[in-house]
Amino acid sequence: MLDIEVIEDPAAAEASLDPIRTRILRELAEPGSATQLAARVGLPRQKVNYHLKALERHGLVELVEERRRGNVTERVLRATAASYLISPAALASVAPDPHRFSDRFSAFWLLALAGRMVQEMGQLIAGAAAARQKLATFAIDGEVTFRSAADRAAFAEELGAAVAGLVEKYHDGGARGPAASPAAGRKHRLVIALHPALKTSPQTLKAKEQDHN
Repeated sequence: MLDIEVIEDPAAAEASLDPIRTRILRELAEPGSATQLAARVGLPRQKVNYHLKALERHGLVELVEERRRGNVTERVLRATAASYLISPAALASVAPDPHRFSDRFSAFWLLALAGRMVQEMGQLIAGAAAARQKLATFAIDGEVTFRSAADRAAFAEELGAAVAGLVEKYHDGGARGPAASPAAGRKHRLVIALHPALKTSPQTLKAKEQDHN
């Protein structure tokens, strides 16, 4: 089972968005049969079977084992991933294109970059899994509070200059003369994002405090 699976097929995306099927996928984080699922979700087994067949047809659940119970063979299934993301590729004709904006201060460009990242990472993860290879990635996640808009702008300027310096230092722009190695380096995508954090409601803060206590 994958930690996260990126759904690129439009039909699979549509199937996953059905509320009942979303519930079934959540329940199938642990293997289960149609009979077991029917009891958990409060639906007839025949209806659960119908949804399971649709999910299995789109590769969102997989067979774990078959158990023989008298004259009946019980199929035990599980979700193919613990979580799912729908790739912009599922909406190819209207997916956001980062090349339409190319403005580092544009919120729409940031959103388009995030969409592209989901799409590319989904393809990379699938390829690495098929090749049984580890995918080399690196990420930084953090928060910073700025005293003023001027401080935020200065931070962005310094960050951009620092990254540009690192890129210039490590970027392999190609052969450097006849003695250069013929082996090509591996190109990597670099995306750095800075955006305001979502405001947390008093109710959410209280719930988090209760969870920590």
